Amino acid sequence: MSEEVTRLLKKAYQDEIETVMNYMTNSIVLDGVRAEEIKESLQQDIQEELTHAEQLGNRLKQLDEQPPGSGAFEASQHTLQPPEDSTDVVSVIRGVIDAEEDAIATYRDLIDAAEDADDPVTEDLAVTILADEEAHRTEFRGFEKEYAE
Repeated sequence: MSEEVTRLLKKAYQDEIETVMNYMTNSIVLDGVRAEEIKESLQQDIQEELTHAEQLGNRLKQLDEQPPGSGAFEASQHTLQPPEDSTDVVSVIRGVIDAEEDAIATYRDLIDAAEDADDPVTEDLAVTILADEEAHRTEFRGFEKEYAE
């Protein structure tokens, strides 16, 4: 088992949990007619992100590791924090894009590390989740074009 694979699995797990927290918070605090579509998208994606975390946690368990608990948690999604102005939809959209780009980079690193470690199961999991993250980024890039006008 590769230490780099384990490190990246744990990072991805924590990132997914942080994403769930931030998506939930932003889906609650955003206000206004323009916010409804974004809130609905965030609410739909919460379950997908939780599923990703569960899959990553299960993979860690299969590798005789365990997912990190809250004591090891370090927040990193600074641009995805709820805005002071609850109608600032664009800042949330940009925060989602930042979080998705970070996740995409992590999953690409995990794919490379798993390939180097001859771990096709982790590699396959990372490829599958990467596709979900890229689709979500594309959706929010579309929102950014529409809402930033």
